[in-house]
Amino acid sequence: MELQEVLQRRRSIRKYTEEPVSKEDIDLLMHAAMSGPSACNKTPWEFYVITDEAVLEKLRNASRYSKIYAPLAIVVCGSLSRALPSQLAPYWIQDCSAATENILLAATDLGLGTVWCGIHPQKRAEERVREALGLTEKQIPLNIIYVGHPDQVQEPRDQYKESYIHYI
Repeated sequence: MELQEVLQRRRSIRKYTEEPVSKEDIDLLMHAAMSGPSACNKTPWEFYVITDEAVLEKLRNASRYSKIYAPLAIVVCGSLSRALPSQLAPYWIQDCSAATENILLAATDLGLGTVWCGIHPQKRAEERVREALGLTEKQIPLNIIYVGHPDQVQEPRDQYKESYIHYI
């Protein structure tokens, strides 16, 4: 697909078929994720790829917004062990968000559907994801990305609004 088409076709998909996502597609998504920019090239991200139904169920119960039934979930975590020091540490959020967007766009290009379910900064949701995955205190779950073959159609859209642009 052309870039503009991928950008406009990327939509939140909340219904999926039961068809699993191939290992090849998962590898492509992980390569896309780690191609994202990172402040000072610290790459403070870690990715948990989940297909186990028991763990998926725990993730569905992490927050009121994460009750999605997909064959695959990717949890994007910030690793404070690799983040910038002290007051610059929160740049992990930007780095992991860029990685997340790369996953969403790559999945769209592969014909897969995704939905980004935010976890951080919801402390209770963070605790539930941390417990489900056995994360340490130095790993902060930013989001859950559900991935699968879409069982719904979302029309492409262009959200361009010239009034949001300010030229100086």
